[in-house]
Amino acid sequence: MSLKIVDSKTTEHAHRRNPGFPLDLDWVGRVRMNRSALERRAGTIGARRTVKKDYQLAWLLKAITLIDLTTLNADDTAGRVERLCSKARHPLRRDIIEKLGVENLRILPGAVCVYHTFVKTAVAALEGSGIPVAAVSTAFPHGLAPVETKLKEIEASVKDGAKEIDIVIERGMVLRGDWQALYDQVKAFRKACGDAHIKTILGTGELATQTNIAKASLVCMLAGADFIKTSTGKEKVNANLVTSLTMIRMIRWFAEETGIEIGYKPAGGIATAGDALKYMALIKEELGTHWLQPHLFRFGASSLLTDIERQLEHGLTGHYAADYRQPMV
Repeated sequence: MSLKIVDSKTTEHAHRRNPGFPLDLDWVGRVRMNRSALERRAGTIGARRTVKKDYQLAWLLKAITLIDLTTLNADDTAGRVERLCSKARHPLRRDIIEKLGVENLRILPGAVCVYHTFVKTAVAALEGSGIPVAAVSTAFPHGLAPVETKLKEIEASVKDGAKEIDIVIERGMVLRGDWQALYDQVKAFRKACGDAHIKTILGTGELATQTNIAKASLVCMLAGADFIKTSTGKEKVNANLVTSLTMIRMIRWFAEETGIEIGYKPAGGIATAGDALKYMALIKEELGTHWLQPHLFRFGASSLLTDIERQLEHGLTGHYAADYRQPMV
């Protein structure tokens, strides 16, 4: 079977890491979001745009490379993390890979995301695979701990081998409009990360308005964030297309003003292949095809890979497999 897959080399753009910029409160003050307009635009995604047949299979293969394969449960164990890492190394069954004719492509997730406690376990399990480990830090998921404690947690995760750090902002700073405090804290987190990339989790479901979300996105980017991320996955409201549209438009505005491209990571509730295709279509239309690369776009997900694998098998056989044929952990 021959899939129409775009070679990533044809869409590569030079990428500079965000160096951070001075806090521009005038810019922050000019930010306004029209929720009803955002909702109308978001409603068009998936309703009239889709990909079919071989193109859909190719997009789903691309989606696998954009997943931060995640386990952030209270009952996580070293064994569960090792099994997740094994799945990351081999995200698709061999027979599916052979039938799709993609043996020569590197179809691996963007990262494996775990609690700090399991960073060493994940690093050891992924050794030689080239898959980075992302650690959630800074008192995930609430972010309410002394700054010194949060900085030490970041430093410990980096020391243990994490290449990416997902930090949590204090939502109260946004709700109070204390942009200087938010900027200073994220800047300190960025410094503690060193060479590890920093993803700032906004907890968008708890920020009250789309304008708050947009302003928080901008402040985090000015402070040096490499990615802005919607949610911890623990809030009542997690990723959705309206919030995503707000955040990626701030990313576009930031790129236009600074020349720096920031990554975007929706997380929480993205569980189906159909969900993934909608987010990928949104990114393609709002930011461009080249943003659909792991250094600029990720899904935070724990069950998405299972459904993608089922959909790929369905595309090959016309039948949906039982869940046990694509075990996760």
